Amino acid sequence: MDEIKRIKELRALLSEANRRYYVENNPVMSDYDFDMLLKELEALELKHPEEAAANSPTKNVGSDLSSREFERKAHKYPMLSLSNTYSISELEEFAGRATRMLDGKSFNYSCELKFDGTAICLRYKNGVLESALTRGDGSQGDDVTENVRRIANIPQKLHSAGGSSQTDLEGRSQTDIPAVFEIRGEIYMPYKAFDRLNAERAENEEPLFANPRNAASGSLKLLDPVEVGKRGLECTLYHILGENLDFQSHSEALQKAASWGLPVSDKSKICKNIQEIEEFIAYWDTERKALPFATDGIVIKVNELALQKQLGYTSKFPRWAVAYKFQAEKALTKLVSIDYQVGRTGALTPVANLEPVQLSGTVVKRASLHNSDQMELLDIKIGDYVYVEKGGEIIPKITAVELSKRCQDCLKPVFPKTCPDCGAELVRDEGEAKYFCPNSYNCPTQIKGRLLHFLSRKAMNVIAGEATIEQLYNLDLVKSPAQFYSLTIDDLLKLEGWKQRSAQRFLSSLNESVEVEFERVLYALGIRYVGEATAKTLARYFKNIEALAAADREALLEVEDVGETIADSIIAFFKDEKRLQEIEALRAAGLKFSLEQKIESSEILKDKSIVISGTFSISRDDMKKLIESHGGKNSSSLSAKTDYLLAGEKMGPEKLKKAQKLGLKIISEADFMNMIASPEVAKDAGAADKAVVAAAAEDAGAADKAVVAAAAEDAGAAAQTKNTKQIGEQLSLF
Repeated sequence: MDEIKRIKELRALLSEANRRYYVENNPVMSDYDFDMLLKELEALELKHPEEAAANSPTKNVGSDLSSREFERKAHKYPMLSLSNTYSISELEEFAGRATRMLDGKSFNYSCELKFDGTAICLRYKNGVLESALTRGDGSQGDDVTENVRRIANIPQKLHSAGGSSQTDLEGRSQTDIPAVFEIRGEIYMPYKAFDRLNAERAENEEPLFANPRNAASGSLKLLDPVEVGKRGLECTLYHILGENLDFQSHSEALQKAASWGLPVSDKSKICKNIQEIEEFIAYWDTERKALPFATDGIVIKVNELALQKQLGYTSKFPRWAVAYKFQAEKALTKLVSIDYQVGRTGALTPVANLEPVQLSGTVVKRASLHNSDQMELLDIKIGDYVYVEKGGEIIPKITAVELSKRCQDCLKPVFPKTCPDCGAELVRDEGEAKYFCPNSYNCPTQIKGRLLHFLSRKAMNVIAGEATIEQLYNLDLVKSPAQFYSLTIDDLLKLEGWKQRSAQRFLSSLNESVEVEFERVLYALGIRYVGEATAKTLARYFKNIEALAAADREALLEVEDVGETIADSIIAFFKDEKRLQEIEALRAAGLKFSLEQKIESSEILKDKSIVISGTFSISRDDMKKLIESHGGKNSSSLSAKTDYLLAGEKMGPEKLKKAQKLGLKIISEADFMNMIASPEVAKDAGAADKAVVAAAAEDAGAADKAVVAAAAEDAGAAAQTKNTKQIGEQLSLF
């Protein structure tokens, strides 16, 4: 192939791979394949300097910037990626190059695990978390601060290693925490949380995350911080930046960060030479398989900070660090047959049956093939030897076929045209990867799947399992969810092995389920693509089933986390007359199809006059209702009698100026929520108003942001985490 043409082809291929990896969290090639293609492109560009291009993947890091959901902010220091290597000889070249550039000066290496997650940059000011940015394109990142506040092991406030009570000779408070600094690291999803998330997605027949890294990146970009908090994300930090930091080495800086309460890995080692580095790599290439999280390599850094500065950076990488990448663990085994499984929404999934093989500490016998497109892409045949990978996935995946071992009598699988359970002709909607059985009311597997889902713990939470559903279905006692509520003791005693006590327990569990809140009832209905989190969002947005059923596509697309596929699925669900009849039958059984409007009340804000300005996480009307329900009075204009100015995003600058002039107390939404959640916070409310005003005065051009940031920096940020549950309960009322 013409080399110039190949350069253009590689740039297009790698740019698309970067977009799929960073933006869509849906990689189309392995890290190894990407790195090999990148090296090929680098070599060709060196050979043809006349083809240089500033936007080449060799010159820029992949970008994870979202299209619109998050505000973009500039990085104070460029956030670059690391150069990768897969061989010890290239590590030797890295060490030799560093030695030459440092004129033979002696130095050590800090060797650390490379966490397989998504990069994050945290900024702390006066010991309080101020902001969190993704890597973005290296120059600017998405502001995900509120989401990061929900990650349990990231501290909102740091503590001094020497103790906060230390003072100097003049009585001033002393701390070893820099006034302002940034610390970078990786947000990742442990295997346990990953398996739980994919199990939930499998239950809802949503596409599974390919690996924990994609799950972590996707979770960090959710629009609902509360949902982010449920994903089980964790963080490990590994690089500090700031002005006049008093550290001599990288390892010293991390030890100090750990003493402030920051999550720093304890799995690191100072190595003196390549031999020690190689021993560290060999150890962790084996031991990593026992870790509860994914790690894909070892990062080797020059430890002395002064020498790091001397080595400097290329346009894309630091010259003082390199990442040694582990090869993904995989096994070669024979494909024996393929099963086609029907889910509760009718989706057909091919699953490969394999000759048993040991992989990542477990014996693998089955692996997902996902859909017919994936089978075509792999060019897979029955009898082929296939490569299987497993990095925490519930069902391992087949990544490639070993064509050199293909036999002459290997058979190309024929993807079924009819449902393997009921025989109905399969359909495939435009834009869908999967085929579906449309016979939802007569396909036994779908019916039993929906019944099991309806009773599941996160739905109606009724004591029952697959065996119970199977018996009830086979005896024609239950074919739809509403029929559960017509069961009697005599019906249940017909089931094999059931006695009076077990029947009574089941009925009691059913009776208790009528108290389940609307959002879980909505989830229990089993609308395709509507998982637990989406059901909760929809319930809180529309408030009742009638409003949801009446919503058109445009209205649905206004809801956070609802895209075109989910919107179309909801519309199709409520156009089905049988679905509507089922909802009415469930309503007659006593199930809840609207949010209960129980507004908590108190006298915390009694006789307090409050003016609100700007936008909030809830509507202004709902904010006013909260004020009134806690005894406060809403006022439209500021005066000397105003007790608080409640400042939201995009707050009017004139109101801010007037509030400053009148010396009024300015509080953020977080402060307000903490006030109504705790009488003690309410008693001390306004203590932060001076800091808010000072910050606002400093940056009059961005008054609204300064108000919120200053309030969060003070007591509000720490209290926000403490009172998350109470705040969530208040917000859930609207």
